[in-house]
Amino acid sequence: MIASVLKLSRSDFNNLRITDPYSIHRVIYSLFPKENGGRDFLFVDKGGDFEERKILILSKRPPLCPEYGIIEQKNIPDSFLKEDRYGFEIRLNAVKRSKQNGKIVAIFDRESLFEWFCSKSEGWGFITERDSLQIQSTGVQTFNKQENQITQNAVVFIGKLRVNDRSLFVKSFEEGIGRGKGFGFGLLQIVPLCN
Repeated sequence: MIASVLKLSRSDFNNLRITDPYSIHRVIYSLFPKENGGRDFLFVDKGGDFEERKILILSKRPPLCPEYGIIEQKNIPDSFLKEDRYGFEIRLNAVKRSKQNGKIVAIFDRESLFEWFCSKSEGWGFITERDSLQIQSTGVQTFNKQENQITQNAVVFIGKLRVNDRSLFVKSFEEGIGRGKGFGFGLLQIVPLCN
């Protein structure tokens, strides 16, 4: 896997006509021409300051050189995913299927968000250390795609995890977690912790 950072200045933003999350989606997808019909990368917009914005990218192949902005990249060694505990940050589209009507609904209540994350994490190959789990930010991401307005429930979780199923954990890291991965959700950002 390859970890990259796309750095965009204010003038890069203007030249790329970035106005909403769909614009960022368009820019990132332009760095990875379609190959074998599927998406093999994840990204998350880390924001920035007045001068520069950073977008983290995780991919199976190197991104193309961007028309605007600077991209830095490095290979992730296999040993990186062999630790037992990690600190993590992840931006998720926090939704669930309604038992009443089967529709996808957003989760807004903080306690429900904590319960949802902890109950799901085992299926992602890890157990969340509940006392470390925090919600860093919440919000709604909206944009227009053709004639449809898309709304996503953006929640950033941070905390500590313990790997309980290595193959599921590696899959979650490489392929992402949850819904909306094509729009900046699901990239599990991790750092190994000393036991």
